[in-house]
Amino acid sequence: MSLDKNAAIQVASVLHKALPYIQRFAGSTIVIKYGGNAMENEELKNSFARDIVLMKAVGLNPIVVHGGGPQIGDLLGRLSIESHFVDGMRVTDSQTMDVVEMVLGGLVNKEIVALINSNGGKAIGLTGKDADLIRAKKLAVKSATPDMQKSEIIDIGHVGEVEKVNSSVINMLTQSDVIPVIAPIGVGADGHSYNINADLVAGKVAEELGAEKLLLLTNISGLQDKNGEVLTGLSTEQVDGLIADGTIYGGMLPKISCALAAVRNGVKSAHIIDGRVNHATLLEIFTDEGVGTLITNLRK
Repeated sequence: MSLDKNAAIQVASVLHKALPYIQRFAGSTIVIKYGGNAMENEELKNSFARDIVLMKAVGLNPIVVHGGGPQIGDLLGRLSIESHFVDGMRVTDSQTMDVVEMVLGGLVNKEIVALINSNGGKAIGLTGKDADLIRAKKLAVKSATPDMQKSEIIDIGHVGEVEKVNSSVINMLTQSDVIPVIAPIGVGADGHSYNINADLVAGKVAEELGAEKLLLLTNISGLQDKNGEVLTGLSTEQVDGLIADGTIYGGMLPKISCALAAVRNGVKSAHIIDGRVNHATLLEIFTDEGVGTLITNLRK
């Protein structure tokens, strides 16, 4: 038996094992937050685009929400605009917001759209400003120190949170076999643009659409216990316990909070997955093993 024939049999076996998942999730909406290494490595970028095209081809409705923090930081540096952060959030004045819109709504968004289309898909790029897709409001950031009597509100500029998602725009696209690619920029009632955390946008989009799954790509292997082992198959109550005992802390808290909110508001499952792994999205959806942490609202 030739090596090529062996390889072909292996491919057929993989497809055979994926069939139950394809049948189960056909017609379902899957919201994917795309960022981290998967957005910066050329091989992973093309692999991700092909995965999205395949998902659409077998009957799923993928919706991509992307970040772009490193790309924003790079352009700000080249323009000699200094970056400042408060609690991990970029202080965004009017000048910085112009750069954010150029990078997220232009450079990054259009690159993702082009990659999906060059791999046989039909993608359209959007920001939250298009057709009033994402209505935003200014994010109020509170800060307190031990010697302060009460917390104070810190103004970090054009940084927002999601107030409302216009699902009709997304539904119109998915019903036309189009893959929406969304940049996390919202518009306020005042007409101002707001930079919003991409995880939060993805979560709110998933909630509004009643998505089957929310996939958050990260640069780690998943949620880990105190021994460094990846945890999966968690209920929301178990995740609450891990937050309470300090297993989940720091930079992972906002991402986990986003996943918890989505699941508690109608999304069937949320997944924190390793975007450094080739075909991570396909492995998480179409195999038993997956490559990250699964969170559902089912009690254990």
